[in-house]
Amino acid sequence: MRTMKNRSFLTAVTSSLALLLLVQGCKHEPPEAPLDPGIGGGDDPWVEEPTPCDPNTIYFQQQVLPILISNCAVPGCHNTAANDNDEIQITSYETLMGSGIVQDGDLWEAVNDNDPDKIMPRPPQSPLTAEQIALIAQWIQQGAQNNSCESAVCDTLNVTYAGTIRPMVQQRCQGCHSGATPQGGLDFSTWGNLNLVATDGRLAGAIQHQATFTAMPPSGPMLSDCRIAQFLEWIDQGAPNN
Repeated sequence: MRTMKNRSFLTAVTSSLALLLLVQGCKHEPPEAPLDPGIGGGDDPWVEEPTPCDPNTIYFQQQVLPILISNCAVPGCHNTAANDNDEIQITSYETLMGSGIVQDGDLWEAVNDNDPDKIMPRPPQSPLTAEQIALIAQWIQQGAQNNSCESAVCDTLNVTYAGTIRPMVQQRCQGCHSGATPQGGLDFSTWGNLNLVATDGRLAGAIQHQATFTAMPPSGPMLSDCRIAQFLEWIDQGAPNN
C-alpha cells in the first residue's frame, strides 16, 4: 500500500440507505466514524469480550479481519511490516489500527480506487466485492471497534459444502486461492481443488496448524473451534459436493 498521506474523514453516511449510496456512488469518501482504537474490554484496550451475535452489528473478528487477512495480508503484501509494504502489517486489529490507515481514510480509499497501481488488493488479485466494501464501510460507521461475537450453537450436524464450507472458504481462503495466480496453484473458487486437499489430509492439517503442514490461514488467527469442527466433519463425510 502506498505511503499514507494525512487526510481527514469527510462527513458521509448516517443511515443504511446513505451507506449503500456511498458505496455505489461516491466511492472515495470514507464513512464518518467515532474512531477510538482504545475501545475494548478487560485489561487489554485492543480486545473486546465476545458477545452473542447481533445481525445489525458488524464484527471485526468474524467479518472484517477475515476479509483483510484473505485479501491484504497475503504472502508478499501486508502479512509483515516489511519496507516494501510501506511498513504496514494487516494481520490483527492492533497492527491495523496502529498503522493509522483506518483513521485517516487511506484503507477506505485503497479498497475503492480504480487505478490498478493504487487499488488494494493489487492485481492479479481480484478487487473486493461490493458486499465486502459495504461491510467494511458499515464497520467503520459503527466505530471501527475490535468486537467479536459468539453464535449460540455450533452446528456440526448439518454441514454441507454449499451451505457451510463454501462460505467459509470464500471468506477466509479465496483471497489467496483464486484468480490467475492462486497460491500453491490451488484455486478454491470451485469444489475440485478443495476436495483434493481435503481427501489427502492437507486441509485438516493446515487448518489445525499441525507442525508438518503449512498453516492456513498463514497469518492472523486460526479458525474458531466451531469452524474447524465443521471442516473436519465435512472431511469425514468424504468432502462431498453437497
